[in-house]
Amino acid sequence: MPRRTATMLTSTLLLIALLCVGVLIPVPYSAMWPGPTVNTLSENEGEQVLQISDHRTYPVTGHLNMTTVRVTGADYTMNLVEAVSDWLSDDHIVVPHDTLYPKGQTAQQADQQNAEEFSQSQDSAKVAALSELHIPVGSRVIVGSVVKGSPAEGKLHAGDVIKSVDGTGVSQPGDVAKLVTKHKPGQDVVFIVVPSGEADKAGAPTRQVTIRTAKADGGRAIVGIQAMLGHTFPFPIDIKLADVGGPSAGLMFSLGIIDKLTPDNLTGGKFVAGTGTIDDNGQVGPIGGIAMKIIGARDAGAQYFLTPKDNCAAAAKNTPKGLRLVKVNSLNDALNALADIRTGKTADLPSCTAH
Repeated sequence: MPRRTATMLTSTLLLIALLCVGVLIPVPYSAMWPGPTVNTLSENEGEQVLQISDHRTYPVTGHLNMTTVRVTGADYTMNLVEAVSDWLSDDHIVVPHDTLYPKGQTAQQADQQNAEEFSQSQDSAKVAALSELHIPVGSRVIVGSVVKGSPAEGKLHAGDVIKSVDGTGVSQPGDVAKLVTKHKPGQDVVFIVVPSGEADKAGAPTRQVTIRTAKADGGRAIVGIQAMLGHTFPFPIDIKLADVGGPSAGLMFSLGIIDKLTPDNLTGGKFVAGTGTIDDNGQVGPIGGIAMKIIGARDAGAQYFLTPKDNCAAAAKNTPKGLRLVKVNSLNDALNALADIRTGKTADLPSCTAH
C-alpha cells in the first residue's frame, strides 16, 4: 500500500475512532435554541391566545409576539460531539446543566416549577393590565410558592387558592402562618383549597389537603409554603397557550390584554415582539435566553423587540440584522414605546447598548 494511502486511511480511522469516543463521552451541559414565537393578539393551534368575555373588546391588528426558548430536557445526557456541534452553531447556546436544572431537581419537578411560574405570570399580567386601565381587581389568599423538600411539596401548588386552614377562613397571607404555627411540629394541618387550574371557574370545587407539619428553626411548626395575595377579576380573561412554561411572557400578555380592551391599536399594524417578566405593579424584569429569543423573533419577522432593561447589554452584543431593540423597564415604558412605533416617531426610542 502506498505511504500516502496508508496515511490517509490511518487518519480516517483515527477520526472515526475519535467521533465514536466523543459520542460515548457524556458532558454536564445542556443546549438552548430559539423556540416558536406566538402572537398574543391572534390564534395558536386554532384557539385565540387571549380570550376575554363579558366585557367589550376591540379589533386588533399587527403583532405582539411573545418569544420562547427550547432546551434539552432535565434527563437528557449530552455527549461531547453534540456539545461541540452546538457550541459552534450560531443559533444554539451550550450552558452547564445545573444552570437550567439545579442538582437534585427531577424532570417532573422542573416541569411543575415552570407551570407554576407561568400561572403566576398570567395572574400578574392581568393585574398589571387592568390596573393600567383603572379597572378594579379583587384579592384572595393563594399559595405563592412551595419550598422544595417541604411537607407541602406535591400537595399544594403555586396558585392554589387557600379558603381555610383547620376550618378557619383566611383573608390575608399572614392568617395562614398564624394558624399553622398554632400547631406543634408533627401535627396535621387541614387546608381547604381550590386548585390553581380551577380557581377562576364559576363553582370550582374545593379540595381538602392534610399536611403534617415539620419543625423549623426556633421550634415552630411549618408546612413549607409562602402565602400571598392573589387576585379575582371582574370578567374572565383566559390565556390559552400549551407547552409553554416560566414567567417570561408576562409583559407581552399584559400588552395584548390592553390592546384588546382599548380602541387604540397599540402596534399600528407593526410586527413587535418582546419578552420580560411583569409584577402586579407593572415593573418588567429580566429573563433567561435573551440571545435565542431575539433570533427567534427576527426569524418570525419582528421589526421591534421590547427588551427588559437588565437584558439589554446581552441582547445588544449580537442583535440580528433588521431587528431594533427597545429598552423597557415597566409596562408604561412599553406602552410609550408602542405609541412612538405606531405613529412613526421612532428616532427617540430608548435603545439597548452593549455596554
